[in-house]
Amino acid sequence: MRALQVEELSENYQGVRLNEIDVPQPGKGEILLKIRAGSLGFPDLLMTQGGYQHKPDLPFIPGGDVSGEIAALGDGVSAFAVGDRVVTSRLGGAFAEYNTYSAATVRKIPQHLDFASAASVGSAYLTAYVSLVRRANIQRGEWLLVHGAAGGVGLAAVDLGKHLGAKVIAAASRDDKLKVIQDKYTPDAVINSSNGFREKVKEITDGGADVIYDPVGGDVFDESVRCIAFDGRLLVVGFASGRIPEVKVNMPLIKGFSVVGVRAGEYGRQFPEKGRENMEAVWKLIEDKSVTPHAHGVYSLDDWRKAFAEMEERRVVGRVIIDPSL
Repeated sequence: MRALQVEELSENYQGVRLNEIDVPQPGKGEILLKIRAGSLGFPDLLMTQGGYQHKPDLPFIPGGDVSGEIAALGDGVSAFAVGDRVVTSRLGGAFAEYNTYSAATVRKIPQHLDFASAASVGSAYLTAYVSLVRRANIQRGEWLLVHGAAGGVGLAAVDLGKHLGAKVIAAASRDDKLKVIQDKYTPDAVINSSNGFREKVKEITDGGADVIYDPVGGDVFDESVRCIAFDGRLLVVGFASGRIPEVKVNMPLIKGFSVVGVRAGEYGRQFPEKGRENMEAVWKLIEDKSVTPHAHGVYSLDDWRKAFAEMEERRVVGRVIIDPSL
């Protein structure tokens, strides 16, 4: 079978190769998945360079959230059948024609979702849920400012925030992205943040945002400190800008806001029962059609460089998907 492997850590993906490798066989309690969609995220790009906190042994196959059809069952698996459409997730393994996964992590795809949409759910909506519900305890009617709103985790936060009854401001760096977000999710306001956003947020909210969702970091975080409301929650989700910002603690003191770290996966590992509740809540929202995942585009393994470039150059709205079956 074909698989995209990181053979060595490097800049510009020089260590990434499309290789022929053996099809893995499912062990006890596992399924063999014929992969139809793997979701590409910034962590995948960073892992090719060794710049992410998870550093798998070389060589490894990137790609986390994944969907497809069950091709074979390992011993002891009775809840699924060959041919079932399923979705699952782990840190790595999605950009291959086949891979094995623990049956305990697999769930059937709701009938109304295609493979690309199903693979766009996992980490994006889990991050949004842990951020807004568990960490921010966002309330109906509060102002929510979402940075990086066109990216996978940002778009999920816009979608979930609207469902939760927040007044949502979607911020992104390009007007064409904002139009897609406006048309699909109808946030209460949109802001092109490429030339600053502080005064616009203050004007829209009449003082400041109650919750700020920041997967960007850098200058975006610095300016967010200046437009957050008293008793606000500034959610640190990631650093897509490449710079980890700092804040002088007199600012949270004077302005009365909290800086809140979000690690959705680690939250579930630290609190397993809550972690299970989080995933059940996310998929209940999907099944009820209360939220709607969005895939930016679907690429073949042969076009993996184009897919990586779309993500790296921030041309996406939603998730970039690689379909190894194409």
